[in-house]
Amino acid sequence: MDFTVVIPARFASTRLPGKPLKDIAGLSMIQRVYQQAQKSQAAKVIVATDDQRVFDEVKGFGGEVCMTSADHQSGTDRLQEVAENYGFADDHIVVNVQGDEPLIPPEVIDQVAENLASHSEAGVSTLCEPIATDEDFNNPNIVKVVAERNGMALYFSRAPVPWPRDHVKQDHMDNQVIAMSDTLSPMRHIGIYGYRVAMLNAFIHWPMAPIETLECLEQLRFMWNGERIHVAEAKALVPGGVDTEEDLQRVINLLA
Repeated sequence: MDFTVVIPARFASTRLPGKPLKDIAGLSMIQRVYQQAQKSQAAKVIVATDDQRVFDEVKGFGGEVCMTSADHQSGTDRLQEVAENYGFADDHIVVNVQGDEPLIPPEVIDQVAENLASHSEAGVSTLCEPIATDEDFNNPNIVKVVAERNGMALYFSRAPVPWPRDHVKQDHMDNQVIAMSDTLSPMRHIGIYGYRVAMLNAFIHWPMAPIETLECLEQLRFMWNGERIHVAEAKALVPGGVDTEEDLQRVINLLA
């Protein structure tokens, strides 16, 4: 199986400006992500950026980088530009590895590519893991996914889904909290994706879907347009990405 990893890396992060160039134990974040991706079975690893500083950093450590438009609204749009620039065939698989995942396990990169290759009925593949606490289940920043028994996604949401009707309770502040069911573990979506290039080419021509706009989840655009997304539980623990200074310090501490 032949696949390519593309790592979208924007300099202008709202919560952590200059994120790709942040130092993590002597190496920039983007170099850490790149090195993890290189440990996968990908034939090629490419950083996609719209910033000269990130471009120069990747060139400086010997990585492959593609300068892309600054007008893209999503990482998926940026991936499509890379696929077009490189002339990838419609059936070629591209894995989107987030540029703020310096601890991404290489085996999950391989997993998402293999899952897409082995499920011709899906145009996209992604991963998930069980949610452990009621707090995370109720956290809108943690995206949940519900899938069929054959692994195809039914829905992605920031809401606590599937809704456990009989598990509503009040917390110590008298706020309504949805407690997880004892019989069905909710799943957290992990933001790594495999795409066939044909799906990327279709994506950029579709308008934003109403449910995508409502939930702020671009994967819902595929589902709105009738495309199937394969979901599987990740083979390895995927540490959280870096969105804040606190996240950055956590990763530095882990590597130290």
